Amino acid sequence: MDTVASKLELTLLPGARALLQMHARELPQRDDLCGAFCGALALSAAGLHERDGEPLDQDSVARAAGSVVSRVPDAAALPAGEHGRRDYRVQPPMIDDASVSGTNCAGVVRAIEELSGERLCALPYAEPWTGEALAGLFDAVAGLQRPASLIANVATRHLWGSTPSAAQLLGHLLDGSDEGPAADWDVGHFVCVFGRVRGPGGELYCIADTYPALGAHGVHAQPRERLARALTRPEMAPGGIIAVLAREDAAAVSAAASTYGLVEGTWDNGTLTVASSP
Repeated sequence: MDTVASKLELTLLPGARALLQMHARELPQRDDLCGAFCGALALSAAGLHERDGEPLDQDSVARAAGSVVSRVPDAAALPAGEHGRRDYRVQPPMIDDASVSGTNCAGVVRAIEELSGERLCALPYAEPWTGEALAGLFDAVAGLQRPASLIANVATRHLWGSTPSAAQLLGHLLDGSDEGPAADWDVGHFVCVFGRVRGPGGELYCIADTYPALGAHGVHAQPRERLARALTRPEMAPGGIIAVLAREDAAAVSAAASTYGLVEGTWDNGTLTVASSP
């Protein structure tokens, strides 16, 4: 029997509530637009919802990012319970090879800065990812006064499945146990990190995913070391985190990231763009 009270600490990134409101409205992502979907959430978290009378949704971000979409839907790339979505508001360029469709890191960075009118700065960090580096970057962003977001480009195979039991969640937070469910699927993917729960034994990072079939209507939690490994993406094209924040906060976050050895720069996650597609 537990006889000692345990305390859990919840930290939300500034702008998390606005991000989650947009998340609930925008779900699910349209096919191949996970990066654009997350870019739209980051813009909304900063209070940016339209530009020149056009909504700043996943379609707007995809166009600005140069996203490309597979001509034939790839059902194997979807998590269980999802059937895909192709009701594009802005028709994207199509390609035949589904393995290189989507949005690359540089495109997400470019789209966020362009669509925000340069009010936002998107800082990409490709490596080296450790639990300490992840926590350090999160702390730096969580300490800001202005809204900020973290867009993570992960390999889902290294994550817990999105529906752990309460006992498994508490086992990690209180005891550091890694006894969670097997991964739901196996793809390269963009998600948003919006919060963290810290306990005496471990940390769980709060994820806003792009499909309602994952977690609780697209929201789930991941252990720190699992998320760090998913960012490293061994045996896959590289991944990383894009920190989206007010331009005035860029220097402070860059300085904090450098203390953890994080290297600022875009990565090639294996997707094409409009400019490079055949």
